[in-house]
Amino acid sequence: MAAEEGQVIGCHTIEQWMEQMQKGIESKKLVVVDFTASWCGPCRLLNPILVEFAKKMPNVVFLKVDVDELESVAEEWKVEAMPTLILLKEGKIVDKVVGAKKDELLLKLTEHAGDAATSTA
Repeated sequence: MAAEEGQVIGCHTIEQWMEQMQKGIESKKLVVVDFTASWCGPCRLLNPILVEFAKKMPNVVFLKVDVDELESVAEEWKVEAMPTLILLKEGKIVDKVVGAKKDELLLKLTEHAGDAATSTA
């Protein structure tokens, strides 16, 4: 998984989504899922921020799901607005941020990832 550290991993098929979720569960790392859409302005603003966080937080897995590509996944996780960021540990929701709220996301990353996120503060 070293090649995927430091980047936001796009999940474009159900198979990719399931594979990345399984890796996240097995790694026991904090997993941040960015539910986004190509037409969503705030999502586009948030994207470079997530890329920067991913580079600074190798102990956090960042996944991106386009709600139009994977509607069933978005429905399964009850995503109603974009962007929605769901924070997971071992496949269970530990927190959620709705909207392009960089500061709120950083606080929650620091809270749930522990030492992994402190280098960005």
